[in-house]
Amino acid sequence: MNRTRNSSGMRVAAYLLLVAVMVYVIVYMPTPYMIYQPGSAEEIKPMISVNGGDSEEQGAFMLTTVSASYANIALLAWSAVNPNSEVVQKEQKLGDQSKEEYSATQIYYMNTSQSLAVEAAYTAAGIPYNIVPDYMFIRSVPDTYGSEAYFRPGDKLMKVNGTAVYDHEALTKIIRTLQAGDRIQVQLERSGKPLEVTLPLVEITDSATGEKRPGLGVLIATMQTIQPDHPDHKVAFSATNIGGPSAGLMFTMEIYNQLTPGDLTKGYVAAGTGTITKEGTVGPIGGIVHKIVAADREGAEIFFVPRQNFEDAKSRADQIGTGMKLVPVEKLQDALDYMESLPLKAAAGA
Repeated sequence: MNRTRNSSGMRVAAYLLLVAVMVYVIVYMPTPYMIYQPGSAEEIKPMISVNGGDSEEQGAFMLTTVSASYANIALLAWSAVNPNSEVVQKEQKLGDQSKEEYSATQIYYMNTSQSLAVEAAYTAAGIPYNIVPDYMFIRSVPDTYGSEAYFRPGDKLMKVNGTAVYDHEALTKIIRTLQAGDRIQVQLERSGKPLEVTLPLVEITDSATGEKRPGLGVLIATMQTIQPDHPDHKVAFSATNIGGPSAGLMFTMEIYNQLTPGDLTKGYVAAGTGTITKEGTVGPIGGIVHKIVAADREGAEIFFVPRQNFEDAKSRADQIGTGMKLVPVEKLQDALDYMESLPLKAAAGA
C-alpha cells in the first residue's frame, strides 16, 4: 500500500514539475527577440493645452504608436500566425543598451520631441520664445565606474551638494573644483519620489582629448522647456506612457491649431507620424507599416507620412484596403497647407 501511495505521489510531483517547467519555458523564459505590432492611434488634444489657446476642434489630430514586446515562446508562436506581427532581434533594437537604458532613451526622445514640436509651432505661428534648461536626466549608467550602485536610467538629477543643477554648465561648475574620490551629496528624483545619495566622484577620461577629470560616471542629458514671451502661449503636456521621437509632427499640428484662431481639423480625423525639427522639417520614422494599421483601426481619414516612408506606407495601406488618404510631407508647412486647403467637413446627418 505504501509503495502504491509513494508511486502515485511521485507521479503527481513529476507531473507538477513538468507543468512548472513548461509554464516557465512558454511564458517566462527570455528569448533574444522583440515583437512589434500595431499600437494605438490616440487623439492628441487631451495631451496638450495652451493657456490662452483656441481649443475647439470638430475633428481630431491623432498620433500613432507601435506596440513593442519582449518576446516569450507563446508570443513567438502567436506571431507566426499574426500578419501584423514583426519579429526582430532584440540586439537590433537595443544595441548595447539594457532594457532600463532603452526605456530611458525613449523618454528622452519623447521629451525632446515635445520641445521641438513647441518650437516648430511657435515658429510657424510667429510666437517669440526662449529655451530654458529644466532638469538633468540620467540616460545611461555604464558599469565601468560602479555608478549603478547609486543611479538608475531615468533618474532626474536635481541638486549636487545642495546646489540646484539644471544643465551641464551648472554641474561642471561644481565638479571641477573637486577631485576623483571626493564624496558628494546628490539629490535625485526616481519614479516621482525624492532620493538622496552620497557617492565618490570617479575618474573619467575624455574620449576626445584624453584628459582625465572627475565625474559621476553616468551619461546625462539636459531637458529643456520652451518659454514663450507671453504666458497665454504657454504649452503644457500631460503625462503619457508613450516614448520615442515620432509624434513630433502631430504634436506640432495640435499645438499650432490651439495657438491660431479657427479649427485646422475642419472636422476631419487626421492621424500621422514623423519627427520634427524646430525649423519644421519632417523626418522619417520606424514602424510605419504598423502605424498605418493602427490609424485605420481608429477610423482616421487622413494620414500624414514622412516622404521617406511613403512607399512602405502606401504598400501597407494597399494591403489592408484602407480608405485613408495618405499625404506625404517633407515640411510642417506641407501638412498645414493640406489641412487649410480642405473644405469644411459637413456635420454627420446634415
